[in-house]
Amino acid sequence: MASKANAGESANPGRLKQIALTFKMTRRADPKIGFILAGVALLTLGVFLGIGFLLGHPVYLGILGLLVAFLATAIVFGRRAEKAAFGQMEGQPGAAAAVLDNVGRGWTTTPAVAMNRSQDIVHRAVGKAGIVLVGEGNPNRVKALLAAEKKRMARILPEVPVHDIIVGTGEGEVPLKKVRTTLLKFPRVLGGPQVTQVNDRLRAMGDLMSNMPLPKGPMPKGMKMPRGGKMR
Repeated sequence: MASKANAGESANPGRLKQIALTFKMTRRADPKIGFILAGVALLTLGVFLGIGFLLGHPVYLGILGLLVAFLATAIVFGRRAEKAAFGQMEGQPGAAAAVLDNVGRGWTTTPAVAMNRSQDIVHRAVGKAGIVLVGEGNPNRVKALLAAEKKRMARILPEVPVHDIIVGTGEGEVPLKKVRTTLLKFPRVLGGPQVTQVNDRLRAMGDLMSNMPLPKGPMPKGMKMPRGGKMR
């Protein structure tokens, strides 16, 4: 029992510290975040208190108002923090890989399955929608990378649908903040066992990175290494 209590005590400061760091990061991009959160909390509480006085139950409605105010503030804070984070990541090489890594359960992400000397990158995500290739970099160069990778996927897994998107703000491109929702909108055509088989087949075949020369110069900032192993 004592060990569980100690674990809980040590976890709380960690969560509070993470919230504080997130708030500081958000405030750098959104200086009015403190006033916005305070306004949301006070407005929500005020509405419930007003209703409580009208109904003759200010205490009960006040308690309920506190809970709803906390929930509303948390939701607004989460959305503003997410917007600030995407704003800082926008345009950074490897940013799409970080987004793909947090799409959710059922998706397996492999960063940098293809890359050229200009450090344009293609990442791969596998889920019930099939294979999704996500390109970052110059749109014209990325299109060539995506086309080559799609041909490779067609040879290895001809029965699996392959989608491709280019991250950016131009026509026909997908903004970084919409990458996750775009993936989740693709129709689900594979079952769980089929997704596992696709991943196993791709792991067995290896990635294009193992057969191409690495570009000279430093690796892109923010780029993550593939899970469970080193870059081959």
